[in-house]
Formats: sequence, structure tokens, C-alpha cells
Amino acid sequence: MKNSINNWVVLLLFAALMTACTEDFYEINTNPDALSDAPHTNILGNVIRRTADQMGGDIDGFGTWAGYISKIQYPDDMSGPTPSNNSYGNRWANCYWGQEQLKLILDKTEPFIEGNKNIRWVCRIFQLQLWLFNIDMYGDMPYSEALQGAPERGGITTSKYDSEREIYPDLIAKLKAIGDEMSAGLGSDNIGAGDFLFKGRMDKWQRYCNSLRLRAAIRLSGVAPDLAKTHIEEIALNPAKYPLLDSSDNNGFFYWNTTSPYWDRWYDNSRSRDDHGLFDTFVDHLINMEDPRIQAIVKPAPDDGEYRGYVNGGPTATPLSHFSRVGALYRDTPGGYTPFYKPCETFYILAEAAMKGMNVGMTAQEAYEKAVRLSMADNQVSDEETDAYLEGKGKWDNTIERIWWDLWVALFKENMEAWSLYRRTGIPTPEVNYISIRSIYGDAHNSQPFRAPYSENQRLYNPDNYKAANAGIVDFVWGKQLWWDTRTGVK
Repeated sequence: MKNSINNWVVLLLFAALMTACTEDFYEINTNPDALSDAPHTNILGNVIRRTADQMGGDIDGFGTWAGYISKIQYPDDMSGPTPSNNSYGNRWANCYWGQEQLKLILDKTEPFIEGNKNIRWVCRIFQLQLWLFNIDMYGDMPYSEALQGAPERGGITTSKYDSEREIYPDLIAKLKAIGDEMSAGLGSDNIGAGDFLFKGRMDKWQRYCNSLRLRAAIRLSGVAPDLAKTHIEEIALNPAKYPLLDSSDNNGFFYWNTTSPYWDRWYDNSRSRDDHGLFDTFVDHLINMEDPRIQAIVKPAPDDGEYRGYVNGGPTATPLSHFSRVGALYRDTPGGYTPFYKPCETFYILAEAAMKGMNVGMTAQEAYEKAVRLSMADNQVSDEETDAYLEGKGKWDNTIERIWWDLWVALFKENMEAWSLYRRTGIPTPEVNYISIRSIYGDAHNSQPFRAPYSENQRLYNPDNYKAANAGIVDFVWGKQLWWDTRTGVK
């Protein structure tokens, strides 16, 4: 274990040092005794780790926008989501920085494709994951002209913003292309110790690729139903060609190290902060549904042992001991995980697709119950408790809303995806996932944010394209909805 931890830390330190330098720096300051390149696996590991940090490191933010996390101290007033080069700006930057780092690997291995199939597939898949994260946060973004600032790439330093309608189908098509390539046979090259996500298991990267395509397709099912149907049915009806993350052994979890400074980000936060409770309405939902996952997600209040949430935006809770905190499974483990994809998602998606008339090789009920069982297992719920839930409050009722409500609970800690579920489906409803009662905007908005605020660097250094992309956006994160957000009556 000690050697594993040391290797983990050395990989990241080496990659961070090597990739922080620019080509110009190397040209001017060349040390003949220094290594000229970081190993590919180190670069890959650094990109995966930093993405886990950016997309899974926050507790509130997306956690609040998804209807999970409520502050019990330093209450949220919605003044935070503004253009910046911190928080939301860092997430924007991580996408483009990560693209550039992975492109370095692809460029270096271009002359030797046959012997580097695996590392190249991994880089291409993770590039698409980065684009998907970004487009679901911000909507329109630089894409076709992105990463072309160097003179030899075209010298485009102020990239236009492409529309979601153009980008999303292209991302799905590229995921399909990689899935088709991998189905013909995996490569023989060893990805190395930097594969912190799947530990070099290319069969799991293959499943991840297909699962990302499945998730992206269902995202578009309300705005591009034919496109969604084509991809979902192709995947669902060809499991040998397009295997999915579909079991507790096949999950997309990034496990953090057990030593500083690479602890699970929620655990690290808990060592010095006690700001975070849970939405009163979220806890009430779990109680009313008699949902046994509450034992993993919520800690009982210290003073009386009751599960009790807190109002979003309320004053500092008094006394603090009267309110619940995030459950130990999700916040008390140094080597905890950041979920990129939970295997239960696969079956919630298939259940929804079946309800929308698609042929996915199983009924909506079969898919729903499989999804619930996987989610319960991830939350350490016994089979007996799971059976009781499926025969009780969680029983299949032949409605699509039952799928969405259960998926919302299942996505806890995968906050970005849960926020996307809310924007796409309206679940949880506004009465449950309500905006902070102390919002600085008063009653101007009746929904959690539609999008994340664009990066401040875009406003400063790409002003014309930034201005065009901001047309219709109100108060930085409301106004114009994302393409697949078809809710009405929200502002």
C-alpha cells in the first residue's frame, strides 16, 4: 500500500512539473541534463486527477443546484455565480487545458498508432468527457476553432463559440466511432500507472465510452428524439459490441489516495469546515419514501438522532447539533471516490428510453428495478431492505417520473449530473429544489441556475465572441436555457 501511495504521488508531481512549462520556455531554457518529456501515463494521470478535483471537489455549488446541499453556516445568497477565473472559471479552464495535455500524447504517438492503440483511445475518450462536462455546464462554447492558437495550428486566438446543436451530435458521433474501433479488438499497449480511473482495464474504458454515448443520447431525447433513438437502440440491442458500465464491478469511480494532499475532496473539506447540511426537502423526500439509502447519505442530527435537513439560504442554523450532515460513506473516508459514472445510471437511462417507446431489450420496469438494486448496493443497503423498498414506496408505478425521482437520489455526489437531470426533466420539482430564500435577486428567478457563468478570461481576451455567446443570458446564469433544457415557466 505504501509503495502504491508513493507511486501515485510521484506520478502527479512529475506530470505537474513537466506539463506546467511551455514550449517557448523549453526553447529558451534548455537543461541538457533534464528530461525533455513527461511519460504519457503521468500526463494522463494528471488530467484525470485534476478533472476529478474540478468536477467532484465541490460540495455545494452544483450540489446545491441539484437540490442536495444546504449551508448551515455562511448561507448561500446566489452572489457567487459570476464570471471569474476561480471556481467556475477553473472548470472552464480545466476542459481546454486537459484537451491540450491529451493532445500532446496523441501527437507524440501519431507515428506509432498500432503500438499505442489503448493510450490513444483513452485520450480520445477523456477528451470527449471533458467536452461533455463543459457543454453541459456552459452551453455554447469554443469548439471547432478551439486549441488552434499556435501559429502552426492556425493562429486563432479568439475562437468563435459553436452552438450546442452543432457540437452535441458531433461528440456522440465521435464516441460511436471509438466504440466501433474498440469492438474490433483492443490494443496490447500498457497504459501505465496513470490510469487512475480504470487501472489499465481497457475493457472498462470500452464500457465507459459506450456509457457516455448512452448518457449523451438520452440528454437529447427531448430535442433530437430520432438521433437519441438511433444511438440508444444500437447500444442497447448490441451488448457484445457495445458493452456498458452495468454492475458494481464496472463503475466509473475515481478513488482518491489515502494520504495528503490527495484525499477525497469532501473528506478534506470536512477536516476544517462544518458548513454543509442537506436540503430540508431532500431529507424529507428520503424519509417520506422510506428510502433506506438515507442511512448512507445522511447522518442523524447529533442532538437527538433524527434525520433533519435545513432550509436553503436560511440563517446560520441554531443549534448546529440539531441538523444532519452528509453521511459517512460520502464524506468521512480519506480514500473516498468521485463518481464519473455510476453503473445504476445505465439502467435508469434504459428505463426512461423504454418509457419513450424505444426498444432496449427489456421493459421499463425491469430496467428500473435493476437500476434501483445497483444504487442500493452502492449505498450498502441490504437485499432485504431493497426488496422492501421495491415492494413499498419505491414500487414501479409505470411513470417516467418514478424513474427520475429515484435517479435523483441515486446520483448523490455526482452533483453535476444531478443538476443536469433537474434542468432536463424538472425533477426534483421547484418545490423540492428551490432557489436560496435569501437570493440577492429577490424573486427575479424561480429556478436554480440554468448554466454556469462563463470564464472571466473569456470576457477579457475573447470579448466579441463572449458578448455574442452571452446574448439572452440574464444575471450570468439564467435567461437563455441550454438546448436540451425544455422546461417552461422557469426564469
